[in-house]
Amino acid sequence: MSTAAPAPTGTTAPVRTPLDVESEAFAVALAVGAVTLIVGGVLFAGTNPPIWGGVSLGVASAGSILVAGVIVAYVGYWRSRSVLGQQWRLELASWKFIVDATSVAFVHAVLAVLAAIATFLLLQRSFQGVTLDAPFTTIAMATVTALGAYWIYLSVSSITTPKLSSLLVLFMTFGTITAMATASDPAWWEYHFSQLGTFGDRSSSLFNLTLIIAGFLVTTFALYLQRDLQLLVDRGVLSRASAPRTVSIIFVIMGVMLSCVGIFPLTVSILLHNLSASGMAVTFLVLLFASPWLLKGLPGRFFLVSFGFAAALIVGAVLFYPVQYWNLTAFELVAFAIIFAWIAVFIRYISAFTEQTAPDAAPAPAVAAA
Repeated sequence: MSTAAPAPTGTTAPVRTPLDVESEAFAVALAVGAVTLIVGGVLFAGTNPPIWGGVSLGVASAGSILVAGVIVAYVGYWRSRSVLGQQWRLELASWKFIVDATSVAFVHAVLAVLAAIATFLLLQRSFQGVTLDAPFTTIAMATVTALGAYWIYLSVSSITTPKLSSLLVLFMTFGTITAMATASDPAWWEYHFSQLGTFGDRSSSLFNLTLIIAGFLVTTFALYLQRDLQLLVDRGVLSRASAPRTVSIIFVIMGVMLSCVGIFPLTVSILLHNLSASGMAVTFLVLLFASPWLLKGLPGRFFLVSFGFAAALIVGAVLFYPVQYWNLTAFELVAFAIIFAWIAVFIRYISAFTEQTAPDAAPAPAVAAA
C-alpha cells in the first residue's frame, strides 16, 4: 500500500522524489560551473590575480555565487513545490509565494557568499603575497560557484519549518558578526547595536541588508507556522480555532518591523528606526505572554520554557538599568539573542509536536511491567 501523500486538490503536478532533486542539483551545478568558466576566462585573461582584494579569486567568486545563488534558489524553490510534502505550497497566492521565495533565495545566497568570503580571507592570510595564474583562478572560481549552487539547490528543495528557523539563526549570526568585524569604527559598541548600520559603507550595508532579509524570512515563517498550527487545530490539539491566523499575523508584523529596522537606519530616520525596533519587541512580548491562552492545548512545559525566556529578557533589562552592569549594546545583543532563540525553539517545538500528533505517527513502545 502506498503511503505517499496525494497532490493538492486541483493540481496535476507529478510528485518528485529526493533522487530527482539530487539529479537536478548535480545538473544545475554543472551548468553553473560551465557558465562561470566562460565568465572567469574573460575576466582573468592575461592576469595574475591574488586570492583576495580587488579583481581577485575571492571577490569574483563571491559575486558569481551571489548571482548564481539567487537564480538557482528561485528555480529550485519553485520546482520543490512538487516534492513530496511540499505540494501544499502549490495553492499559495502568487504574491505570497514571491515573498516566500525571495526571502529563502536571498538567505541562501548571502549565506553562501559569507562562507566564501570567510574562506578566501582565511586563505589570503595563510598564503600572503601569493598570486595565481588565469587558468587556475578560472577553474577555482567555477568550482566554488558550482559547489555553492549545488548546496543551495538541495537546501531550498527540502525546506521545512525547523530548517527555516536554523537558517534564520545562522543568517543573523553570520551577517551580524561579519558586520561587527568589518565595521569602520572599532568603537561602535560603545554606543548601541544600531550604530553598525550608520557608517554608510559596505559593513553598514551588510548589517542593514541582514536585517531586511531576516525580516522577510520571519514573514515566511508565517506561512509554514499557519499550516502547522492549522493541523494541530484540525486534530483537536489546539482549542483556539483562531490561533493559526493570529500567530501568522503576529509573525508577519514582527518580520515587517525587523525589515524596517534595516530599511530605516538611524541616519535615515531616528523616529522610524526606534518605532520599528520597539514595535518588534512589543509584538514579541504580546505573543510570548498571550501564548498560554492563544496556544491552549500545548503541553505546559512549553509555556514554562517561554516564561523562562521572558524572565531572561527582564533580567537583561534590569542589568542594563538600573544596575548598569552592561551598556546598551550588550543589552540589545542579549535581547536579540533571546528573541530569535525563542522563535527558533517555538518553531521547532510546533513542528515536532505536529509530527508527533500526526495520525500515522508510530505509537510509543509499551514498557513492560517489572
